[in-house]
Amino acid sequence: MPDLLLELFSEEIPARMQRRAAEDLKSLVTNALVEAGLPYEGAKAFATPRRLTLHVAGVPAASSATREERKGPRVGSPEKALEGFLRGAGLNSIDEATIQSDPKKGDFYVAVIEKPGRSAIEVLSDVMPGIIRNFPWPKSMRWGTGTMRWVRPLHSIVATFGPETEEPEVVPFEVEGIVSGTTTRGHRFLADEAFQVRRFDDYVPKLEKHKVVLDADRRKDIILHDAKDRALALGLELVEDEGLLEEVAGLVEWPVVLIGSFEQEFLEIPDECIRLTIRANQKCFVLKDPATGRLANRFVLTSNIEASDGGKEIIHGNEKVIRARLSDARFFWETDLKTKLADNLPKLDAIVFHEKLGTQGERVKRLRALASEIAPMVGADTAKANRAAELAKADLVSAMVYEFPELQGLMGRTYAGKQGEDASVAIAIEDHYRPQGPSDKVPTDPVAIAVALADKLDLLAGFWAIDEKPTGSKDPFALRRAALGVIRIALENKLRLPLASLIKAALGRLSVSLEAAAAEALVADLMSFFADRLKVYLKDEGARHDLIDAVLALGGQDDLLMVVKRVEALGAFVASDDGINLAAGYKRAVNILKAEEKKDGAEVTGKPHADHFREPAEITLASAIDTARSEAADAVKAEDFEAAMTALSRLRAPVDSFFEAILVNADEADIRMNRLRLLAEIRDAVHVVADFSKISG
Repeated sequence: MPDLLLELFSEEIPARMQRRAAEDLKSLVTNALVEAGLPYEGAKAFATPRRLTLHVAGVPAASSATREERKGPRVGSPEKALEGFLRGAGLNSIDEATIQSDPKKGDFYVAVIEKPGRSAIEVLSDVMPGIIRNFPWPKSMRWGTGTMRWVRPLHSIVATFGPETEEPEVVPFEVEGIVSGTTTRGHRFLADEAFQVRRFDDYVPKLEKHKVVLDADRRKDIILHDAKDRALALGLELVEDEGLLEEVAGLVEWPVVLIGSFEQEFLEIPDECIRLTIRANQKCFVLKDPATGRLANRFVLTSNIEASDGGKEIIHGNEKVIRARLSDARFFWETDLKTKLADNLPKLDAIVFHEKLGTQGERVKRLRALASEIAPMVGADTAKANRAAELAKADLVSAMVYEFPELQGLMGRTYAGKQGEDASVAIAIEDHYRPQGPSDKVPTDPVAIAVALADKLDLLAGFWAIDEKPTGSKDPFALRRAALGVIRIALENKLRLPLASLIKAALGRLSVSLEAAAAEALVADLMSFFADRLKVYLKDEGARHDLIDAVLALGGQDDLLMVVKRVEALGAFVASDDGINLAAGYKRAVNILKAEEKKDGAEVTGKPHADHFREPAEITLASAIDTARSEAADAVKAEDFEAAMTALSRLRAPVDSFFEAILVNADEADIRMNRLRLLAEIRDAVHVVADFSKISG
């Protein structure tokens, strides 16, 4: 079957836009083909700095003719209805429709819409100008005297279509004076001459011959492997960086890896500062010494040309720029070291955290108080937690963090260590931001845990108090991440935290004025938010959603660790024979109760009367319920959830016997109500542990 080759050749496309643009081109063209009745076998899009390319394989030469009968309004319908029918069916007058009869609905109009098949080339010629003119670039520009917008000036278009066994045809169309054809160009510097292409199979090798590697993933592989090999030859290791690798692969069409160096003295600067300086300013990778784990005074750059001097001038130019940038970094570093972190604190009063929540200085005061309150709960030294919270934001006004905001926390820890602060305090300054994502580690040092929890709870309480909660997919203040951070810190460190009390304490320290009732409502709302985040976390960990719902439905549970333990115990129980049978008995009891309560219009309440029992199965069940409920409640109070499940398991046999031997809806009203109350007792006993109505199956 025929294939389509499409290339849009332009000035340099920003690296960050290339991969998305390639996928957009693929989606727009293939969707247009399918809508026109031209299904395809496969499609793949590519991007280099100067071109977007699409290859669509297995496209039919033409679409099939179609015939559709579209039912319209009844004969004699209002004029407006007829006009709408004609418009939708593409008819000029009602005379072009046929009339069909229905024994029940009478006569109605039917439009027979016949569409002849169209050649794929004709379809592509029609759709391509619109796709190119309306391409969804994040940013675009006009050039010359034209009106079309494109990411950068568009120079040429290749568009060919045809089967492998024949000479492909050009898909004829024109955009802004650029006529589609078979001519493209190679590498801007190494092989800039124009050349002809026919189809994808000869397009790729011809590009390679003209010093262009079309596939971005292949360019990434070349850069990565050449960089590793050159590092190994020097006895060093490449510090891999996937984001930088993706960006660099989008900057070159013919990657050439080179090694540069800088003065040894710059290694006095912290490794992360060196790496960020070189990465941000020159898009270069750094190397490290495997023996020490520290950076080496070498870097890896990726050139877009094969220079006649082996790259010496390119290396020299990069070294010159990197030397200047590292000199700036060293100045920032040495300047920051001259100032104690504590001396930065007054400057935080001039930095607004949020217009409704005060300055960073005010926030630090809240963090100190909250971290000091949390410290005993997590086994941290209160004085150290207070000091760590005091210094946690002090590096925000340092010269290095001003230059590289992503170094916040890390620089604070480094400066604190240099200035003789306690090791736990230094660790907490960096780790209190963690976890910053699902793959990030959680803090484990008790002082860091106290400050991290204080930071996240203050953030959540503050934005809840000013009604800046997440909505839909919008979460500008990363509050979902903060809540998940609290959950992960508590669970992964096996911490017992009175979450509701801590939220209330955080709300109480805000400058926002809250009445008691409003504060309680905010606490309840935030706890509900935490419950939702906990469900997301546990589902990702493999827990059943219905078991989570069954435990959380009981309400009033703010100890996350105990909620998880209860879910785990419930999961083991409902997987056992006793659990399966008891759940079935529970649901039978609840269904009967629901039916009777709906019929009577009132909930079944009250204790069953012993003198109304008529059968041994009733007496046995009543006694078993009293025992099981008491034992389960004691076990839950003792936080022994396995024992609570064991207590409930003893209900299985008497519940089974009850339903086998007893007719609940007895003729006598007193006996019937007594047996319904016994069913309500089953429900209440089980709810000591979890709401079994939430359990599926």
